[in-house]
Amino acid sequence: MMKEPGENFRALHAPGSCFVIANAWDAGSARILAGMGFAALATSSGASAATLGRLDGQVRRDEALAQAAAIAAAVSIPVSADLERGFGKSPETVESTVRLAGSCGLAGCSIEDASGEHEAPVYDFQLAVERVAAAAEAARSLPSAFVLTARAENCLHGIVDLDDTIRRLQAFEKAGADVLFAPGLPSLDAVRQVCAAVSRPVNFMVGIPGRSFSVAELANAGVTRISLASSLHRAAMTGMMQAASEVLEKGTFTYLDALVSGRDMTRHFSPPR
Repeated sequence: MMKEPGENFRALHAPGSCFVIANAWDAGSARILAGMGFAALATSSGASAATLGRLDGQVRRDEALAQAAAIAAAVSIPVSADLERGFGKSPETVESTVRLAGSCGLAGCSIEDASGEHEAPVYDFQLAVERVAAAAEAARSLPSAFVLTARAENCLHGIVDLDDTIRRLQAFEKAGADVLFAPGLPSLDAVRQVCAAVSRPVNFMVGIPGRSFSVAELANAGVTRISLASSLHRAAMTGMMQAASEVLEKGTFTYLDALVSGRDMTRHFSPPR
């Protein structure tokens, strides 16, 4: 009997394992990445916003869930959604968001402690923990397995306090998070400290030049899951912009020589499951 997506996703986080979860931004990119052999996918709030011509953080909850559902429906591997701060401050709103995510065919989601406020970019410690606890309660109440990732966002907002980041992750673990995530860790030593301080699987985010380490280095540091944030989408857009610049500035089309053929790309576009 085939396992459901959430069970498959949870199994990928087995102790001693390390896998890369690729971040897709639509059904087409999801099918290509799944067809290339990735075992699981995630959404990226930044990449998803870009597909709508918006900045990160400017997508409504219904839009984000619809995008995530379309990606999950396009592939047979687990998909986890980047649900930012849960689309609201209160624990009750976060709980509602996770419950809605559970009805979208997703295998999991992430909730962060970033507030979106300039003066206080991360939520107060106690509120941050209460929000994760509410998300965990919602995840446990779902009829299918659902993997909750809790994110401590200090490093992305210029808060250089590894002790506080670790304290938050430890509290998130006690509150019921299945995976712990501190995007933007500055060094492999910091990664090792985080992994040693918690007992749940740790996700590391690749995407920052100079702070994106190899799979082997991260596995040796204790990381279980490696996500790619918006970097694949940015790589795709970089190629588009370079090609378009050649056309506009030189009037030539040498970019065609390096393109993947239409056949090689569309061979991943099998009928929906």
